[in-house]
Amino acid sequence: MSSSPHLDIVTAAVLVIGDEILSGRTLDQNSHYIAQYLSRIGVDLREARVVPDVEAEIVAAVNALRARYTYVFTTGGIGPTHDDITADAIARAFGVPIAEDPRAIAMLLERIPADRLNAARRRMARIPVGAELVENSVSKAPGFMIGNVVVMAGVPLIMQAMLDAVAPRLKTGAKMLVETIPGEGLHEGRYAAGLEALAAAHPEVSMGSYPQFSASGVTAEIVLRARDAAVLKTAADAVRDLLTRLRVDPAF
Repeated sequence: MSSSPHLDIVTAAVLVIGDEILSGRTLDQNSHYIAQYLSRIGVDLREARVVPDVEAEIVAAVNALRARYTYVFTTGGIGPTHDDITADAIARAFGVPIAEDPRAIAMLLERIPADRLNAARRRMARIPVGAELVENSVSKAPGFMIGNVVVMAGVPLIMQAMLDAVAPRLKTGAKMLVETIPGEGLHEGRYAAGLEALAAAHPEVSMGSYPQFSASGVTAEIVLRARDAAVLKTAADAVRDLLTRLRVDPAF
């Protein structure tokens, strides 16, 4: 999809880290939440990846994604156990040391008594040097942001709190506008050729067709996305006109 040159486009990727996601033990709720959240504030999520708890793979994915997108959001691997290796991997990706951060210790002490701040819990205060902390209003153990990479917890409630905390720091762009048109009574095969022609005629609008299954049979929704309201309306009117003609004239 082409874009008007005056529109500022901000892009992002999500990197989900954890063996538990790849094994199927844990359902990834975070990517879906982040995609919706970013869309609302004017950031386009362009890619989502899942990698295991393997430092080399985390480093490679972070470096590939941060070079390609405005922001990278990681989830998972910043807890107190031995397999929480995300902070170390991020430090390695950026080529910086990692050390216990006094600011992070202070945050942990807001929730954990000093005599219970054991070595495992102190692991959550190890932050790559030069990173900004991302507050965590739920359990206090912070995430962090270094360069264009935002590192957050894997627990959905905590991740959501961290995303709220970091959002005001983010650069945002033109929001994507969405129009959904029901293809009531029509199968995709009936309008596929016409929709392809309309997509070519409206290059600034992304057009997608998504089947819907119900007791009454199979139909579909056509979803249009664009950043310019007038452009979106023109394309949506054209799609509605196509569907109307197909319903009125079965031979069309």
